Amino acid sequence: MKKLMLGNEAVARGLYEAGCSFVSSYPGTPSTEITEEVAKYDEIYAEWAPNEKVAMESAFGACLAGHRSFCGMKHVGLNVAADPLFTIAYTGVNAGMVIAVADDAGMHSSQNEQDSRHYAMAAKIPMLEPSDSAEAIAFTKLAYEISEKFDTPVLIKMCTRVSHSQSVVEPSDRVEVTKAYEKNGAKYIMMPGNAKKRHPIVEERTKALSEYAECAPFNRLEMGTSDEIGIITSSTSYQYVKEVCGDKYPVLKLGMVWPMPVKSILDFAASVKRVIVVEELDGFIEAHLNSLGIKCDGKNLFSCIDELSQNKVAAVLGEAAAAGPVLDDVIPPRPPVMCAGCPHRGLFYTLVKNKLTVMGDIGCYTLGAVAPLAAIDSTICMGASVSGLHGFNKSNGGASDAKTVCVIGDSTFMHSGITGLVNVAYNSSNSTVIILDNSITGMTGHQQNPTTGKNLKGDVASKIDLETLCRAVGINRVRVVDPYNLAECDSVIKEELAAAEPSVIISRRPCALLKYVKHNAPLKVDADKCKSCKMCMKIGCPAISMENGKAKIDNTLCTGCGVCSQLCKFDALK
Repeated sequence: MKKLMLGNEAVARGLYEAGCSFVSSYPGTPSTEITEEVAKYDEIYAEWAPNEKVAMESAFGACLAGHRSFCGMKHVGLNVAADPLFTIAYTGVNAGMVIAVADDAGMHSSQNEQDSRHYAMAAKIPMLEPSDSAEAIAFTKLAYEISEKFDTPVLIKMCTRVSHSQSVVEPSDRVEVTKAYEKNGAKYIMMPGNAKKRHPIVEERTKALSEYAECAPFNRLEMGTSDEIGIITSSTSYQYVKEVCGDKYPVLKLGMVWPMPVKSILDFAASVKRVIVVEELDGFIEAHLNSLGIKCDGKNLFSCIDELSQNKVAAVLGEAAAAGPVLDDVIPPRPPVMCAGCPHRGLFYTLVKNKLTVMGDIGCYTLGAVAPLAAIDSTICMGASVSGLHGFNKSNGGASDAKTVCVIGDSTFMHSGITGLVNVAYNSSNSTVIILDNSITGMTGHQQNPTTGKNLKGDVASKIDLETLCRAVGINRVRVVDPYNLAECDSVIKEELAAAEPSVIISRRPCALLKYVKHNAPLKVDADKCKSCKMCMKIGCPAISMENGKAKIDNTLCTGCGVCSQLCKFDALK
């Protein structure tokens, strides 16, 4: 029976149908829903790992044991998992192993626009790139066949538009696949003597895969009515080309973007007068054509910055742009903001009040960088806040110790903040680390993590005690504060910054959007007492505005957290 599925949901369905039995991932938009959907299938063991490296290593262990496995992540997560990725490419697999990576062209929820296709080429493993949900299912199933046929892990590259768009699919039944484990040190123990022997095997595999790509079902030629232009494309760019051009120009759609075929591309280029490569971000396909001596247009026409669209493709190909709605009024900007009642708001206000330099990290609290709080000085990658704070303070010879802190969420701390804290303790860094414990992985949509006491399936799990963990790695001063209590936050932060040793402050209050969190009644403004000082506006709460010169509370947004009332010197907020 046909049905509509999101691209990520379709990958999960493909995992189910292919007989995958082990899934380990770390949530990261736009990849998160793959693993959330997989968890709904009882036949598949599914988990959230502390980070992507652990997820990939766990998935490898499962495939080694003879079970088809999977791990998923966003593009920057593949950086974290690169260490095992490059070596698993040498060892190969036992049962099939598939890795999904979701790129984020346009940086809708990411700190960079890296192109993950380069990882496939650098690690010398095949990469498939579906362009819709039907292909997401088919390519996922095919990936396991390729993995076991060519003894290699296989990358599936998703992107925001394919991951989060719906199209029609036709689900089928599940097959069960298991293999016996046999000890094979020469294949799986990558000490130099063995690794040297595996490298030639990897190179031969790449040649075999390139030959396979010539007739593989995921690379296809679609004929056109004009040979003036021939278009080579993939993924969501293919959808834009077809929407704009229809069947006017012949299209070579690449479903396997590494390794790419040679003869098929040469034959296609010879059949048209001009070749145009339509691809997002880097000129990856274009570079392959250049290496074959094919003259083509690509990044001279399409930018390597931001995602493509129908209109951008239409403008380059000289076709009519898609007609869209026209608004008479200019839409006011809507900058991102922390939710009403967000527990991070009071803590950030306190940091700003004390004029502190703040090393930030990846999570909801990154929104503390925007006005009016503007509380964060840097955000690099998961865990970088703790390590960055150490380097900042150590290099300043103690001059910044009492004026600089870092902030990191509970999930991000478990992901990659622990080792930074070990470094702080081990190297006697007089640094104050603030863990923003909102009892969930917030930014990616409320996934469980090792500090919440529940696993991906919602079952009760071992709960990491952050206080005990911090003391175990060598931090003697560990404090817990309620971020809704501004006076407590202020006094504890001052005390810890004044201490001449490393310290950790845990700002603990559950995310205001969690279903189990009970809110207080919304606050009200006493207009007679309000002096229009706008102190309540300084925390940037979306529930607070000004109307007729007086503060106004939106009852539909206010959670009654009371942070704003602590700022009002005239007792106007009750």
